[in-house]
Amino acid sequence: MPLNGRVLLLNQTYEPLGTVSVARAIIMTFKNTVTVEELDGDRVLRSVREEFPVPSVIRRRTYINIRRRREVAGTKRLRIYMRDKFRCQYCGDKKTAAELTLDHIQPRSRGGDNSPVNIVAACVPCNNRKSDRTPAEARMPLLTSQSALRVKLERVVLCHYAEARAEWRKYLFMDVHDDRERRA
Repeated sequence: MPLNGRVLLLNQTYEPLGTVSVARAIIMTFKNTVTVEELDGDRVLRSVREEFPVPSVIRRRTYINIRRRREVAGTKRLRIYMRDKFRCQYCGDKKTAAELTLDHIQPRSRGGDNSPVNIVAACVPCNNRKSDRTPAEARMPLLTSQSALRVKLERVVLCHYAEARAEWRKYLFMDVHDDRERRA
């Protein structure tokens, strides 16, 4: 098992904090700062003399107040791309991170800020075409509503990883959301 996988990290209260690498999770387990809540199937790390089960979900033994820290971390480029599903929010084309740019809906030169609500993923041609105008002025409506842009970026990242990790879903309350959609 390579060490490049991700492990879901929960606060002491089972609140999702984010993800850590497999190596970091195992170190935290050895230091006794976390408890292992779920294992990653039958995967193990092997040393010359021992085998270590690979964790999939770990929980901190002590509580961390993370509200202030999360607000500061707000506008990371990759998180914006994940939120927008790697699609240009003007033409809808799916691109790689290298082919996307960030565009300010309300241009900064006209009072727009750097908050995630004012920034969307855009391909280079659309970003150049929109230039220093609002989407309405450029006649380029956004494909995503402004309210959808208000989703917490940390939640977007966790859900992105959880698509391939069924054991994470209950900790992210994704099963509850899926049940509501089935009933509707």
